[in-house]
Amino acid sequence: MHYLMGAMVSAAATSTNATNHADTAWILASSALVLLMTPGLAFFYGGMVRGKNVLGMLAQNYVTMGMVSVLWIAGVYSLAFQGSNGLIGNLTQFGLNHIWQQPAGMSLTIPPMVFVAFQLMFAIITPALITGGTADRLKFGSWVAFSSIWLVIVYAPVAHWVFSPVGWLAKKGAEDFAGGTVVHANAGAAALAVILVVGKRKGWPKERMRPHNVPFILLGAGLLWFGWFGFNAGSALSANTLSAYAFVNTNTATGAALVAWMLTEKIRDGHATTFGAASGAIAGLVAITPACGFVSPMGSIIIGFAAGIVCCLATGLKNIFKFDDALDVVGVHLVGGILGALLIGFFGTAMVNGANGVFYHGGWTLMGHQALAVAAVVVYSFVVTYVLAQIIQKTIGFRISEEDEVAGLDLSQHAETAYESANLSDGSRFLSNFTSTK
Repeated sequence: MHYLMGAMVSAAATSTNATNHADTAWILASSALVLLMTPGLAFFYGGMVRGKNVLGMLAQNYVTMGMVSVLWIAGVYSLAFQGSNGLIGNLTQFGLNHIWQQPAGMSLTIPPMVFVAFQLMFAIITPALITGGTADRLKFGSWVAFSSIWLVIVYAPVAHWVFSPVGWLAKKGAEDFAGGTVVHANAGAAALAVILVVGKRKGWPKERMRPHNVPFILLGAGLLWFGWFGFNAGSALSANTLSAYAFVNTNTATGAALVAWMLTEKIRDGHATTFGAASGAIAGLVAITPACGFVSPMGSIIIGFAAGIVCCLATGLKNIFKFDDALDVVGVHLVGGILGALLIGFFGTAMVNGANGVFYHGGWTLMGHQALAVAAVVVYSFVVTYVLAQIIQKTIGFRISEEDEVAGLDLSQHAETAYESANLSDGSRFLSNFTSTK
């Protein structure tokens, strides 16, 4: 999040005399919008999996909301946004002590506590995104342990590098308005690392594992699209013209990507699908996230169309390289996040905010900064996540047993079923054990 316009006031301003009530109200509302994205993501992912795993997917997303909410206050916020070190923050605001102090390097028009709440919602959805890549395979307890540690050792440093003005990538001039690198490329790289550790689902790729509820997918995508206005426009940290640009660019790129994805499907497969419409919308939202506060509305159209085509084609990478990315987190979030971050180097314009890119006579300097940020975040996230996933796998175990996988996450991990008639045959052992205790 590059705080160049609209989000900052004079460095001498204090959190008391600089508070703008309109800005405060807008960011509180945006925080609520962003929180809604995680249940939206749960429905989006939940509709994609088979019926025996839908509650398992919902549970992984919901527990992330609870776990991150606690850890963020306990110290992760301070690691991300305090201190003067360019690599990682400190714990001066452990438990939100001294919360009246502004985040390091910032002088905002909103109370620091409002900034804490807004950034919390980003921290919640980032690890939740990983669950789409690893669907149908993870032990619930192991997911909780993994995501808790990952938040501290991967998300907090990366957020500090890019979102905090004292972070080393922010100082280099890398631009990421709302999280193309910090959220999407980060989560996509992490998902790929975990996928390689836990391996393929039983039966993949020979068995066709169709989405069990396409209306759920469209409902989830709609909730995500709605909440994303808080995600992107709220990242201006003020109710101003910049937030309006981010809002309009977000919607425009999303629409363009939706159309481009469906056109790509039509040309490639002979038909366009509702599933593709939802996927295209998400691809557009991902790609415009880093760029929404730095490009013109015409630039957002080009970014959206590029995302719709590139991400649609990128979902085929798993078949080429034989990694089981169940719900296309790599193809949409990793590829889309990288694409959006790099296209700032072409379409960024100081007429909106930030630096000029190649097409606005800015030369290749900004592109160099963007490429550095993408490379640093993706490599760090992948390597650290891979090591962490290996440790989890070799200690408490990351992947469920083959028998549990056949029964499904709902019964094996939660002793529940989403539907009355679900899993009665392959989950009979768990169902009988569960009902006998009633």
